[in-house]
Amino acid sequence: MKKILIIILMFTGLSIPAIAEGDKVLPAEKGLVENIEYIDNIQGGDQNQIKQDVTVKILTGKFKGETVELDNMLTGNPAYDIMLSKGDRVVLHVEPRVEFIEDIEDVEFFISDIERVNAIYIFTGIFFLMLLLIGRKKGILSFISIVATVALIFFALTPMILHEVSPILASLIVCILSTVITIYLVGGLNFKSTSAILGSIVSVGFAAALSILSIKLATLTGFAGEEPMFLYTARPDLDFTGILSASMMLAALGAVMDTAVSIASTINEIYLTDKNLTIKDLFKSGMNVGRDIIGTMSNTLILVYLGSSLPLVLLSNNIDLNKFFNLNQVATEITSALIGSIAILACVPVTAIISAYLIKTKHKEEFEI
Repeated sequence: MKKILIIILMFTGLSIPAIAEGDKVLPAEKGLVENIEYIDNIQGGDQNQIKQDVTVKILTGKFKGETVELDNMLTGNPAYDIMLSKGDRVVLHVEPRVEFIEDIEDVEFFISDIERVNAIYIFTGIFFLMLLLIGRKKGILSFISIVATVALIFFALTPMILHEVSPILASLIVCILSTVITIYLVGGLNFKSTSAILGSIVSVGFAAALSILSIKLATLTGFAGEEPMFLYTARPDLDFTGILSASMMLAALGAVMDTAVSIASTINEIYLTDKNLTIKDLFKSGMNVGRDIIGTMSNTLILVYLGSSLPLVLLSNNIDLNKFFNLNQVATEITSALIGSIAILACVPVTAIISAYLIKTKHKEEFEI
């Protein structure tokens, strides 16, 4: 019964997206490349281009089974070119020519990209299978919590920000919901989980305050890559520094939850081994474990940022280091990594003291799922 209550809590959290309703657009369709012909030396600006005349069979939607002839320009820039071969599956962008669509003559198709979602399905399947085999019941609950967190970001956080709710407030709400759902679902309804939740929330709140301070001190703009610039083109009214702060909070959340759960679980196991230990003794034990955690966990967070920014790191070879570290994108990445690491450091004593107190004083009232 109690597990059912948690599932209800999860879907109650997911009901937030009802406040937002996006603009209606024509759905993208899938297509199969049936034939390609090349036309060389097309003059385009300062360089020659190659044009692919592509015959595509539409596989989905209203025009399923129809064949269209499309152009695919190749400029020699791998960042933008879509190199197609016969048999490739592609995603087609659809635009109406007139208000009311009656047949294929009333819409235009464009090749948006190669279809890659099948590879995502394969690796998702591998991940879920290993989670199930290794984690068993806990693995299933973990997978549910992951789905809930992703759903919260896409269907709660995104609509709130697009409807001009403060990105920091929206992110804080989503972080709290995600933390409660994840930890209670995986760890059970008990004071150990409650301690981890409280430690995580306090640490993420601290990260939020630091992110706001860092944006002001470092004069960060929120435009650290192409994505914010594309978003600005579509929605210049959004708070981009607030979005940057929200992204810092979300990036720190996973590592903070991991740290909090590890400390709370350790203190709980130590207490069960010796119930004569005082709050001070439990706190010291939690701090000792926390000191072992922070080295690897902070290193993990730094490596995540460095790994995702490896091209940027390689760029430092070709630019003056003083100029490099003052670039907006570089300063943003470094600051984000440091704020996440500081949040982990703060999580250790906060979770240790909360866990020591709750587990020692409230353990008799604890109820498990």
